[in-house]
This record gives sequence, structure tokens and C-alpha cells, in this order.
Amino acid sequence: MTIRETLERQEREVLSPYAALAAESRGRGRTEPERDDRTCYQRDADRILHSRSFRRLMHKTQVFLQPEGDHYRTRMTHTLEVARIARTIARALRLNEDLTEAAAMGHDLGHTPFGHAGELALTEVMGTPFRHNEQSLRVVDRLEKNGQGLNLTWEVRRGIVCHSGDQLPETLEGQIVRLADRIAYINHDIDDAVRAGILRNEEIPPAISDVLGDTHSRRINTLVSDVVQTSVGRPVIAMTPAIETAMLELRSFMFERVYRNPVAKGEESKARRIIQELYKYYIAHPEKLPEDFQPQLDLEGMPRVVCDYVAGMTDKYAVFKFEEIFVPTAWSIR
Repeated sequence: MTIRETLERQEREVLSPYAALAAESRGRGRTEPERDDRTCYQRDADRILHSRSFRRLMHKTQVFLQPEGDHYRTRMTHTLEVARIARTIARALRLNEDLTEAAAMGHDLGHTPFGHAGELALTEVMGTPFRHNEQSLRVVDRLEKNGQGLNLTWEVRRGIVCHSGDQLPETLEGQIVRLADRIAYINHDIDDAVRAGILRNEEIPPAISDVLGDTHSRRINTLVSDVVQTSVGRPVIAMTPAIETAMLELRSFMFERVYRNPVAKGEESKARRIIQELYKYYIAHPEKLPEDFQPQLDLEGMPRVVCDYVAGMTDKYAVFKFEEIFVPTAWSIR
């Protein structure tokens, strides 16, 4: 018996009857041999971790654009926090941790530079909604590995694309990632806002802090514990009404005080201009696209390919390309 077969047998013996078992996966878009040392979901997590798009997350904005300081969250640190919260919940509920981790690691691969400002900029310039969850799926399906994609399992792909939006993931593991994403960003964005000096922890309304807790760790512990206790032994991932209401109120508070705060968003108009000017430039000069994007022009059309290229940039690279294209090179008279 191979290591993979042993792991699959352990899943059947240990995991909840509601867990998504690796041996029962709906499979991949392209059939490929199984490995002897890992389950299919472990392989998916590894493929995402070693992808170029995952590495770029370290230089993509979470909330604060170009913050001064090393301790603000990036898309990568956010992703790691989501993965950790999601695995904690999955383990407590005896669900598939490997599937949960893979979906969590891939959920934000399609985010643009400059956070949601970049998403809005592409929506405006393309005239059609740019949704980062859909772009994340496109990244793993079409853009990684020079157009071959990562060929992930159906369950991981659904967990990625359904982590936001109207569709609910079919697996409980995917539903955990959807909720863990919200738990993570609400709480770590409070931490970053306090660090930026635009919010004090004491300003969180008592009606919220009395329910969820008055510190970062207490809030997360309350939310995670509530999900576990409410969902254990049930074919659903849920929260008690009181905790869910408090979390939604905290989210609304964050939109009012942080996400729309001029300090946090003061540079967004500049960020949107960078994204839109780059998009327009490459539409007018498709020959300037990198070589690996050129073959896709005839297959998928210029707007789609240019969007893929610009959306995949990091914050720093987008600024670099903007300056290279639109800012005159410094010169001097000898």
C-alpha cells in the first residue's frame, strides 16, 4: 500500500461523514497519474504554494497602499492567516484540512495590484465587472505555467471561485474558507488601522466588543469557537445569530471608519490612474506585452489578455512600468 493510499484510508476512518475525501474527488480537468506520496488535495496545495502568482502576493496591497512600515498585512500574509484559521476550524470539525488549505492558499491569487482600488479601476476601463474570485480561478486554470494552468481538482477550484460572490461552495471545506476569509480580514484590518493611527481599539462600539471581545486574539477566538460549536456534527458551516450579527456589525463599522477612510484610501485615485493608463497603453501597443502573453492575443482577444497582464502585476511592478512608460527619464547637460 502506498503512502497516498494509507492517507486516504486514514481519511475514511477518521474524518467526519460530511468531509470531502481525497479518494472521492471529482478529479481534475486533465487526467493525470496519482502520486504515491501525497493525496490529490496535498498536491494542489503544493502547486499553489510553488506558483509564481502566489509569490507575487507578498508585494500586493491588502488595505493600505504603500504603507510605511514592515508590519502591515499584504495579500500573502492575509492568505496565510486565512489558511491557518480555516485549518483550525477544519481540524476541529474533522473535515479535510488539505482541501481547506489548498482553497485558502489559492483564494486571492487573482487580486489586482493596489487591492480593491485596482479591481475597481479594471472594472471601469473594461466596462465589465472585474471580480477577483473569478480571476483567481482563471489564474489557476489558464495563466499559471505558461498557459497550462495548475490542473487543480474540482473541489479546490470551487473553493477558490466561491470564496466570495453569490455561489456557496459545495464542500464544507470550501464554506470554511469563505468564512475564514471574513474572520481574518476584519480582524487584521483592525490591527493595521490601529497601527496606522486611524482607529483606536477602544472606539469599537461596546455592543460589538462585549460580544466578540476587546482584543485581536479574543475576537478571533470567539468567532472560530462559535463556528466550531455551531457546526460540529452538522452538514453545514454556521454561526450563532448573536455572533454572526456582531461580526456583520463590526464589518459595517470597518467600512465606515477604515475602508472608506481618507488616510487608508487617500492614494486610491492615483492607483486607479496607474492601472487604467497601463491598460490603455497595452491595448494601444500589444506588441509591448511580454512574449508569453503574445500567443493568447489571437485566442482570447486583446482586452482579456491585457487585463490578465495588468491584474497580475504587483504594486511595485505596476508603479515601475508606469514610470518607465510615462515618466521622462532623468537627463542632464554635460
